[in-house]
Amino acid sequence: MRRSTAVIRPRLAAAAYSPTRCSSSSSNSASISPRETPTVDSSDPLSELSSVLTRSNWLDDPRLPRLAPSLTPHHVAALLRSRPLEPRVALGFFDWISLRPGFRHTVDTYSSLLQTLARANLPPRRAEKIVISMIKSCSSAVEIHSALQSFKSLNQIGFFPSLRCHNFMMMKFARFQMIAEMKDLYEQMQKDGIFPNLHTYNTIINAHCKEGNIIEAKVYLNYLLQAGLDPDSHTYTSFILGYCQSDDFVRACRVFLLMPLRGCARNEFSYTVLVHGLCEAGKVKEGLSLFSLMDNDECSADLHIYTVMIGGLCKLGRDVDAKMMLNEISQKGLVPNVVTYNVLIDGYCKIGKINDAFGVLDLMESNGCKPNVRTYTELICGLCRNKKVHKAMALLTKMLEDGLLPNQVTYTSLIQGQCMEGDTNSAFRLLSLMEEKGMVPNEWTYSVLIGGLCKGGKTEEAISFFRSLSQNGMKVNEVVYTTLIDGLCKAEKIDIAHSLLEEMISEEYIPDSYTYGAIINGLCKDKKLQEARSLFDSMLEKGIQPTVVTYTILIDELITVSGSAEGAMALEQMISSGCKPDVFTYTVLVKSYCKEGRLEEAESLMVQMQSNGIAPNTVTYTTYIDGLVNMGLFDQAFSTFMTMAEAACEPIDETYSILLKLHLKKKQVDGYFIDANRMWEKVSLDVVLELFEELAKQGFTPTVKSYSCFVKSFCKLDRLEEAKSLLFHMQEACKVPSEDIYTSLISCCCRLNKYLEALAFIDSMISCGFMPCLASYQVLLSGLCDEGSLDEAKSVFTSLLSRGYNCDEIAWKILIDALLQKGHVDMCSNFLTIMEENHCAPSPETYDNLTKELSCIVNDD
Repeated sequence: MRRSTAVIRPRLAAAAYSPTRCSSSSSNSASISPRETPTVDSSDPLSELSSVLTRSNWLDDPRLPRLAPSLTPHHVAALLRSRPLEPRVALGFFDWISLRPGFRHTVDTYSSLLQTLARANLPPRRAEKIVISMIKSCSSAVEIHSALQSFKSLNQIGFFPSLRCHNFMMMKFARFQMIAEMKDLYEQMQKDGIFPNLHTYNTIINAHCKEGNIIEAKVYLNYLLQAGLDPDSHTYTSFILGYCQSDDFVRACRVFLLMPLRGCARNEFSYTVLVHGLCEAGKVKEGLSLFSLMDNDECSADLHIYTVMIGGLCKLGRDVDAKMMLNEISQKGLVPNVVTYNVLIDGYCKIGKINDAFGVLDLMESNGCKPNVRTYTELICGLCRNKKVHKAMALLTKMLEDGLLPNQVTYTSLIQGQCMEGDTNSAFRLLSLMEEKGMVPNEWTYSVLIGGLCKGGKTEEAISFFRSLSQNGMKVNEVVYTTLIDGLCKAEKIDIAHSLLEEMISEEYIPDSYTYGAIINGLCKDKKLQEARSLFDSMLEKGIQPTVVTYTILIDELITVSGSAEGAMALEQMISSGCKPDVFTYTVLVKSYCKEGRLEEAESLMVQMQSNGIAPNTVTYTTYIDGLVNMGLFDQAFSTFMTMAEAACEPIDETYSILLKLHLKKKQVDGYFIDANRMWEKVSLDVVLELFEELAKQGFTPTVKSYSCFVKSFCKLDRLEEAKSLLFHMQEACKVPSEDIYTSLISCCCRLNKYLEALAFIDSMISCGFMPCLASYQVLLSGLCDEGSLDEAKSVFTSLLSRGYNCDEIAWKILIDALLQKGHVDMCSNFLTIMEENHCAPSPETYDNLTKELSCIVNDD
């Protein structure tokens, strides 16, 4: 299979798809000042340095401090190789230069020193120390390869590396998983008569176990035993790790239990490895049980294992337990570090509890623990997943103010956030900023952008961008191909997707289950079930195991064409093939039973899925409630809704719409049931309030999300007065409106040209501690400019600059995409001046793009 890495030339990717409306002329580009390259003194300092070092008191020579800043490792290596220095002086200078700020010795400098000192019959112990320092200095696989060549040539200068030197080299190989080199060195040791010790074998065994290669690890275990050595705790713990990596927890636990029987005490590391493996596999309960047994082996839980347990609990959604464990850490006198806090922040973000995640950030800062790049990146990812990209961009600003540089993951998450909000222009602007910072986009970045274009209906632009990647010398892989194929299939361009699949195969990229799943989904949407089944069978023949998503798509279409009986048969085949259905698979079948009026079978299936360890989710319950309502089983529908609430499944907008339909049916009100929109056109506020009273009688107190559903539904149809009345009713019930409620009201006001009311809602939103999205300011400021309320617009714009928004995003979304698009050129210039006066100027690149846009419009006029 052909492998590819996303290697690009900086700034080409963003240039391939530019949101600007005109390109600069050659004269304009010529006026751009290139970055100044620092002048480098071309004079060779080696002769003067050599002259200094020939003096007996060279350390006192005034020329030395002057020469030192210009000396590089290349200079030092060249000096040692080419100048006949006295060994004592060479060694003294080598140590002296290493203490200079910013200087770091390389493999080349160490190797040159060894060659210089070899002429003076350097004592083996001193040579060994230099060799080990050389190995320790390596920070990449490339440097280790260079060190290996020097290592192999040492015997040519009369030095034969000791076992200790070999073990250090083995450890470096292990760190970078250089398994082939490790094996070669072991064989060379055998040839040279250097007998490995337990440390050698443990290093090799552990490296293989990290890769889950138990078979090869056992080969070296046999060598260890043949050498008359006994495995120790480290050896056994490595095998526990190996079995965990192979998802063989039965054997991992067996090794764990065997350790004391074989005379090897279990230690904290043994527990941590097994607990981590169990938690990573979702076996958090088993991990907790093992964690509680540590005291039996007189092992004290350290910060590392607590961090592992917190991560496991967060993955399981048991965030309360994770927070309690964080408190337990402090009670035991341990000090949580940034890794511990990050694990909890990541856990909260992944389950959508962003406020709790920021609470952890406040806690860590109050405890004197500074957030790092990963802290900010996890929070940014969480905000983007929750469609709060404006907050994520504001956090980017804070991150930069704290002196932390965003990485590839940070920028790609922000790009994804912009795409999720349908703003591909801003996504590509972020790509340009990312490349400007010298960061190379990868296949995830490209996939996000292509997916965003497809989702926004811009399939032609997606194809064009995809083609531009190869044309500009950038590499794509099967992930990028699959994303485009999936986007084309969802846009019902199945023929183009098919041709792209053929191209992918011709380029020696092997399609995986996700690629085939995308095509199968497209065929099902196109009502080509037989072709979909044929492709599904082809997957199986090629040994490609379909994902649960692919099975679910096929089952859904089988049900549509042939009914629930066919779907149930396909479910049995899915289970027998070893693919475990998920909640969505079961929900598809529940929906089919409900549609056919077979509610008993639907209920039975929900019981079955729970017995299989899969809890119904909000969509499952909503589907079943809808079936009950359609069959006129009103009391059972309300009862199921209460069961849903008790199961901590938050009702969605569709759930409340179904309940409203139920309430209207009970009242025997006709004319509401043509479709959801028609119902919302006719329903009165009194009926909504009656439904809330009915829910309260059943024991369910309407939540903020309950109100949000109805406010948003009224706002969508521009029924502003009803939405406002419901807002007041909510406030009388002492419930604080959510951001979504305010955003819906602001958008509705702006559509109705009620800009002062929109502004009042923005002010209320801010007073509640919320940060309005820039889209709200977009429509408000654009509307104020349209009606000529320019002073009011300036006042609003000035106030938003103090809210902590990202300056680039303000420029993109308000100045360019709102004002310039609607022809408000003068106001755009005024707003840019206001930004500069308030020390909120956008980045140089955004500033250049903005001025180009302005100049284009002026030239067109």
